[in-house]
Amino acid sequence: MDLDVFVSAHRAEWDRLDALLRRRRRLTGAEADELVTLYQRAATHLSLIQSSAPDPQISGRLTQLVARARSAVTGTRRASWRDVTTFLTQGFPAAVYRSRHWWVPTALLSTAIAALLGWWIGTHPEVQASIAAPAELRDLTRPGGQYETYYSSHPAASFAAQVWTNNAQAAAMCLVLGIFLGLPVLWILFQNMLNLGVGIGLMSSADRLDTFLGLVLPHGLLELTAVFVAAGTGLRLGWTVIDPGPRTRRAALAEEGRAALGMAIGLALVLFVSGAIEGFVTPSGLPTWARITIGIAAELAFLVYVYVLGGRAARAGETGDVDKTERSASVLTAA
Repeated sequence: MDLDVFVSAHRAEWDRLDALLRRRRRLTGAEADELVTLYQRAATHLSLIQSSAPDPQISGRLTQLVARARSAVTGTRRASWRDVTTFLTQGFPAAVYRSRHWWVPTALLSTAIAALLGWWIGTHPEVQASIAAPAELRDLTRPGGQYETYYSSHPAASFAAQVWTNNAQAAAMCLVLGIFLGLPVLWILFQNMLNLGVGIGLMSSADRLDTFLGLVLPHGLLELTAVFVAAGTGLRLGWTVIDPGPRTRRAALAEEGRAALGMAIGLALVLFVSGAIEGFVTPSGLPTWARITIGIAAELAFLVYVYVLGGRAARAGETGDVDKTERSASVLTAA
C-alpha cells in the first residue's frame, strides 16, 4: 500500500471527523449519522495502516482520533458495582477456568518437584550441611524453633498484610513476566518450590514433618494454588508469543494480556484470604486438625468457585477479557 496516496485519499474524512468531534453544540441527526460512519471508516483505516504500512505519526493521530470518536459514539462509561460483581462472578473465574490446562499441570509438576527436593534434602546429610551449620539447623527445626515461631513473630494483622503483599507481588510478576517466553516464570516457580522443599527436607530429617505440614497446609493450599494459577497463566502468555493460533500475534497478546491483568486483581483477592489465614489461623491455638480443615475448606471453595461459576461463564462465552466496547478499535470494521 502506498501510504502517501492512502493518506491523501482519506485525509479529508479524518479532518471532517475531527471537526465533528470538536463541535460544542449538539449534533443534528444527520451529523450524528455522519460521525458514526466516519468513525467506522477511520477504525478501518487505522487497521489497514497498522497491518500494511505502519507509520508511528499517522497511527498515533488515527489512534487518538478513533478513541475520541468511540467515546463520542458509545458515551463515557463509568465503572459501577455491577462491573465488580460481573468480574467476580464471571470474568475472573472464567479466566482461571480457561487457563486450567496450564495451571493444573503446573501445580502437579511443581508439587512433585517440591516433594522430590524435600526427599533429597531430608535423606542426604551432606546436602543439609551445605544449607546451614548443624547448630543453625537445630535452631530451625527444634520445638519452638524458627520454623514454628515464624508465623507468630509479628502481630497477626501486620504479618498478614506483609504476606499478602509479598505473595501478590510474586503472582503479578508471574503474570507480567510471562511475556518473556515464560522463562522468568519458571525461575520464580522453582524458587518457591525450592523453599518449600527445604522446609520439608529439614523438618522431616528432624522427625517433625507433621508439625511442618500442620503449619503450612492451613494457608499453603490456597496460597500455592494462586501462585500456580499465576504461573500457568504466565506460561500461557509466553506460549502465545510463540504460537498465537488463528489470531494475529498482536491481537492474541492484547487479549491474553488484558485477561492476565484481570487475573492479577482477582488473585490479589485470593491471596488476601490466604494471607488472613496465615496471619490469624496458622499461629492460632486451634488444634492442628481444625487449622488444616479451615485450609482445605478454603481450597475447596476456590475450586468450586472456578469450576462451577467459572466453567458456566466460560461455556457462555466469557473469556475474562474486557467488554468489547472497551477494547481498542483497531479491528477491521466495515465502512
